[in-house]
Amino acid sequence: MTQPQKKMYIYRLIIKNCLMDINLKHFFNSLRSYIGSIVSISEHIDTDKASQYIRSSIDFKGPNAYILAFAIVVASVGLNTNSIPVIIGAMLISPLMGPIFGIGYGLGTNDTSFLKKAFKNLVIMVVISILASTLYFLVSPLELENPTELLARTNPTIYDVLIALFGGFAGIVEISRKERGTVISGVAIATALMPPLCTAGFGLASGSLKYFAGAMYLFCINSIFIAIATFLTVKYLKYPMATFTDPAKKKRVSRWVAALTVVIIIPSVYSAIIMVRENNFSQTVRGFIAINKQLPRSYIYSYDIDNHSRPPKLELFIAGEALSPEEMDLLYRSARDFGMTDDQLIISQNAATDQSEMTDRVAIQSIYERSDQEIRKREEIISGMEKELQQYKARELPYEQITSELIAQYPSLRDVTLTRGYSITTDSLGRTEEIIIILRAEKKISDENLEKLRKWLTVRLDFQNIKLLQE
Repeated sequence: MTQPQKKMYIYRLIIKNCLMDINLKHFFNSLRSYIGSIVSISEHIDTDKASQYIRSSIDFKGPNAYILAFAIVVASVGLNTNSIPVIIGAMLISPLMGPIFGIGYGLGTNDTSFLKKAFKNLVIMVVISILASTLYFLVSPLELENPTELLARTNPTIYDVLIALFGGFAGIVEISRKERGTVISGVAIATALMPPLCTAGFGLASGSLKYFAGAMYLFCINSIFIAIATFLTVKYLKYPMATFTDPAKKKRVSRWVAALTVVIIIPSVYSAIIMVRENNFSQTVRGFIAINKQLPRSYIYSYDIDNHSRPPKLELFIAGEALSPEEMDLLYRSARDFGMTDDQLIISQNAATDQSEMTDRVAIQSIYERSDQEIRKREEIISGMEKELQQYKARELPYEQITSELIAQYPSLRDVTLTRGYSITTDSLGRTEEIIIILRAEKKISDENLEKLRKWLTVRLDFQNIKLLQE
């Protein structure tokens, strides 16, 4: 290649690379513009209209008071009967969501007067809800044998935090849209504000502090994280802030709102961290139990997790024979493999018994077990013989009936022989089942009538291989 050709080749490479860079830049710019058009919500948002909606939704007077009380009773009935559709219906009826959005909106816009009003209305709603549910459970004649829906509202998890937070985001974004859909109804169902209040009422009616405290804790988590999601979204979408004529008052309000926001967010973050730890420990426990459920001569029939202690503890309940020191050491070693310390594992053997105490019991039990086994064997033998007898009876020929029918057709018959048998070939020793009928008559039956008679017997006995002979 000559020197001018090399230069021309280099120029072509430079131009080609430049064109590729231009094409790549155009592609990435187009992709960025396309993604931006999808995720951009500014042109779909109407903050003024959303502000009016939020301000009107916190009012608690007139019909709203009755609607709340009715919704609480409906939810209480659903929890009382473990009816999920009824509980969902009560969530859709309830007006509780409005003041919670109002609290987040008031924090985000520094509107202290509106914040106080929303908080006051929420407190009134909570008190009315708890009183209505308490009254219902006091007078309800229904007894709860397995209150699974009530128990589900007494033990909040990290999933409840995530549902409340992202449900709150979905709710405030829906409120901010120019055209609203049905998202608010979905948020009301997902975040479940009504059932915890009903459960708290049940706790008061039954005198159970566990139900009351657990349910109120869940309600506070749901409310706080919905309010936090609303606060963050209001700030992000730049809702119009409250106006103050006095700059000093504006500064005081801003500080007060900032302090209140910190007071709400920090405990919420701490609560979320605690729940993550509890969830991780519960997952660890489930893995440990799955591996060690069955022991050589005993088993773990139940376990209990104490998340209130630091560190959390796991108590195992053992049934069967009492564990030997070697078996207990294996359990502790398995717990260490799952990241637990020996202090976190408590082994309770109240339901287990020592081998010496079990000797007589095992001997008696073995005698009963052997007797039961012998009885079962005899019953199986008898059952098998009965089946064989039924099969034999099913194959038995209706001798008298067939003879009577043959005589009715041929009165000259003097003797009839019916039997089942096998025809065996001499070369392969293969056998074929047959029904053999031998007739003795005063007058010989013609071959044509004998063939007709054989065909009739084939249909009558439902058997193809019939050999009919005449003496």
